[in-house]
Amino acid sequence: MANLKSLAKDTAIYGLSSIMARFINYLLVPIQTAKFNAAGGQYGIITNVYAYVALLIILLTYGMETTFFRFMSKEGEEPKKVYATTLKTVGFTSLLFALIVIVFLNPIAGVLGYTDHPEYILVMYLTVAIDAFTAIPFAYLRCKHRPVKFATLKVLNITFNIILNLLYLVVLPYFKFNLFGIYDANFSLDVVWIFYINIFCSLATMLMLGKELVALKNPFDWATCKRMLSYTWPLLVMGLAGQLNQCASQIIFPYVFDGTAAEARTQLGIYGACIKIAMIMVMITQAFRYAYEPFVFGKSKDKDNKETYAKAMKFYIIFTLLAFLCVMGYMDILRHIVGRSYWEGLEIVPIVMAAEIMFGIFFNLSFWYKLTDRTIWGAYFSGIGAVVLIAMDILMIPRFSYWACAWAGFVSYAVSMILSYISGQKYYPINYPIKDIMIYIVVAVLLFAGISLTNAQLPTIAALAINTLLIIAFITFIVKRDFPLSSLPVIGKKFRKE
Repeated sequence: MANLKSLAKDTAIYGLSSIMARFINYLLVPIQTAKFNAAGGQYGIITNVYAYVALLIILLTYGMETTFFRFMSKEGEEPKKVYATTLKTVGFTSLLFALIVIVFLNPIAGVLGYTDHPEYILVMYLTVAIDAFTAIPFAYLRCKHRPVKFATLKVLNITFNIILNLLYLVVLPYFKFNLFGIYDANFSLDVVWIFYINIFCSLATMLMLGKELVALKNPFDWATCKRMLSYTWPLLVMGLAGQLNQCASQIIFPYVFDGTAAEARTQLGIYGACIKIAMIMVMITQAFRYAYEPFVFGKSKDKDNKETYAKAMKFYIIFTLLAFLCVMGYMDILRHIVGRSYWEGLEIVPIVMAAEIMFGIFFNLSFWYKLTDRTIWGAYFSGIGAVVLIAMDILMIPRFSYWACAWAGFVSYAVSMILSYISGQKYYPINYPIKDIMIYIVVAVLLFAGISLTNAQLPTIAALAINTLLIIAFITFIVKRDFPLSSLPVIGKKFRKE
């Protein structure tokens, strides 16, 4: 239990920073979707470019974060040597990527459909090179259990981002102040400055990681590098395939959509804006992952490790189901995160959130092959899922538009999750509490049906009231089954006396 409390503490700190950062980042969505109307297609450009960025960050880190944790806890490895080697390896490949982009900018921009605006590609691809490099010192902070500094830097990054976005999109146009000549005579807005803001924030974050970058002075060890690359390359394949499950739809959409380029960007913008609401599930998964990776590798030698992993899976599913019900229950409020011109796509939110829950389960299951050094299996599962997603996108987007993207992600994660569970029970069996988990899923589904019914049939105030009662009912169910009040601090004293 002490181990789970430590995991919960770190998850809470990472989660708080992630929630704060995402909440602040959410402020960008109403601002940007208000300033960039859906019909204009500018938000579709942002969605499309960021999809490439998400894929490239996986390519440029190539699983070295997880590999770093594995080797830092591995007997016979020198931690200082491992960190310096990891930092220099990722730094070299990031620099090489940046040089390739600069040299071949116009051909790359042409292939991606931005012949007239190669600056979009240049700015964002240089940004992703910086972010890939800084991913390693951030991993070092996690490894050393320094969640406070990690959280502070992450929150500062997004705070800078929102302040600069407010200046560019709201404040300067309102006062007609054309700082540095970034606007034309009509004060029209260009999405390229959204990308400039990103690169500035990434550079600022890198400077604030100065202490962690001092390790660049330590020597590079080629033998360590070769061992790490041997371990990590399947993680790269797995990471690329996994990220394709999240961003392939946004990349493929403009190429297969049955309509004009302008219509494609409009529909893609609607999809990109609406899935922002579902990103609360990504927040929870990310916060859990930041704490869980070093926790799992650090506990791998303990006798009760499998029991702890099983409990962690159960509690992860419980709290993601609660988050799902909260988002669905208060959708009438949360929909104001995006501009009204994007509301037609809100019905895809529960599908995307359910898909993200399965992705989180898949991540929990992934440690059987990481701990047994069978990382190639992760590549198989993610690769199969990516093939399913891409095939569904190509076949269904021309007919169903962004609905195809939502369902393709759902099916893809389901396939990867099921395959990983079946194989894991063979090579690294863990006695997951399947019965308890299924009970929670069934209860959540029934409550979701009730929430959907009230949202469709009742006025907003009445629906919110009933939905709140349904969510409280789920919380009560959780407390009764797994979090008895007697175990809680302060409050529990009263119940223990009784």
